[in-house]
Amino acid sequence: MGRIVLLVVAGVVAVTFGLTACTRVSTGPDEVVLHYAGGIFEARKFSDCINPSSGMQIDGPGDTHHTYPFGQRTFDFSGSGDAESRPISVVSKDNVQMEVAGVATFALNTDCQTLRRFHERIGLKYGIDFAEGEPAGWKRMLNVYFKQPLDRAMDAASQEYEWKKLFNDPNVKQQWEQRVGVLARQFIKEAAGGEYFCQPNYGGTGECGDVVLTIQKPEPPDSLVDAMAAEQAAKQQNLAQQQINTKVKTELESIRDLVKVLGPQGAILWKAIQDGRVTVVPVPQNGSINISPKK
Repeated sequence: MGRIVLLVVAGVVAVTFGLTACTRVSTGPDEVVLHYAGGIFEARKFSDCINPSSGMQIDGPGDTHHTYPFGQRTFDFSGSGDAESRPISVVSKDNVQMEVAGVATFALNTDCQTLRRFHERIGLKYGIDFAEGEPAGWKRMLNVYFKQPLDRAMDAASQEYEWKKLFNDPNVKQQWEQRVGVLARQFIKEAAGGEYFCQPNYGGTGECGDVVLTIQKPEPPDSLVDAMAAEQAAKQQNLAQQQINTKVKTELESIRDLVKVLGPQGAILWKAIQDGRVTVVPVPQNGSINISPKK
């Protein structure tokens, strides 16, 4: 009787094998798949990577697959509706809090062994698998491995400059951007513990390259912007008044010179003629000068 039971169980197992022996896998042009073998009667272990645009592959029972993106990705910290993060806050050298919006453009390092390390150290922890679209864990991962290093890099760079120069001086802004770029790439790599994020056109082989940052100038609070605008307006008004004063002074000096040469009445007459308020009528030699009001 025991032998019959064993035969029945063996038959059930055989049928189960027949139903689960085939796992069919193919990849699109924008994805890479990590393939792990085993799982039912043996320990699961890494097998291989299935590259983009690969044809159908049939795997054994219990095999598992994890899909990752191939090609350009972004981390958007502009605060827009579909952004991964709000703008990042920084503090300037003179202790003014400012906000910076921008985007980091990169490609996941899909070198097979590097991607495997990323998956086992980071991807599994955040439940990252793009088989059914972008997983929620991807955004959480970016906020840890992109936002925090970016925040640190921008704060460190901003501490080197005063807020007015960061906001209003193109040369300082360019220096600041370069400094942020150097620090951000360093801090992102340190946070992840490996070279997992590459330049946007990385194709899985060769040099990884650097993440590309596109960042806007730091924005101070509106109250400081308004105060700076008022200060500039006051400077312009003061400059205009100085120009008026200079003009008046020049005219007064000119009148004094006329008085010295022509006397008070002569100076008045000369000024009236210059302003077109009187008409000069020529007369014959040795005649008298006739002055009539201008009509």
